Amino acid sequence: MNRFQQVLEEKPFLLMVSLPQNDETLARAAMEEGADGLKMHINVYHRASGNRFGPLAAYTDFLQTIRSQFAGPIGIVPGGSMEELNPEEIKQFDSLGIDFISIYGHHMPSSLLKIEGVASTFAIDDQFDLSRLEAVKHFPMTALEASIVPGSEYGTRLTFADLLSYRYIVEKAGVPIIVPTQRKIVAEDIKALRETGVRVLLAGAMAIGRTEDEIRRSIHALRNAIDN
Repeated sequence: MNRFQQVLEEKPFLLMVSLPQNDETLARAAMEEGADGLKMHINVYHRASGNRFGPLAAYTDFLQTIRSQFAGPIGIVPGGSMEELNPEEIKQFDSLGIDFISIYGHHMPSSLLKIEGVASTFAIDDQFDLSRLEAVKHFPMTALEASIVPGSEYGTRLTFADLLSYRYIVEKAGVPIIVPTQRKIVAEDIKALRETGVRVLLAGAMAIGRTEDEIRRSIHALRNAIDN
């Protein structure tokens, strides 16, 4: 069992951080303020942060440094489309200490359903046909990321309608559900979000900002809300 699967078994609710840059200072800030896990990106333009991420080779030193300092799970988005995936990079994930991959289901080739030593998660977007959710449990997926907020609504506050959607996904999918902060989720939202049955809050740029100070303040507040 890898680190991501283990922490899902050990903790009822996780605070993970999607790094707006593959940067040691930002990663360390998240770690020190209580992140249970980290997620990085390669080969993708990331809309929420406004950053373009390059190939794995550009971040190997960063990853090795963070892996040596952090006992929690580290995930990776391996590409923003099927064409951007690099099979040679994917073969290196286990040896580099990457615990899970994160990719949209419509960008995920069948070869990524099982990777030696690495858990597979996938994301759904606002166009996904939710009637297909019950089929998820028949595949070896560790978790599902509910990235269901339309891009035009990024950065707005969490609503009751969102909570209903997350609860529906929890009930139908049969695997742990990750909610990324496409909305500006704040400490006051944590209680209601947890009550939907969601297992992971994946805090990214829309909720935590892009600078070290912003990330420290935001993660600290979210951590306190979860723990209390």
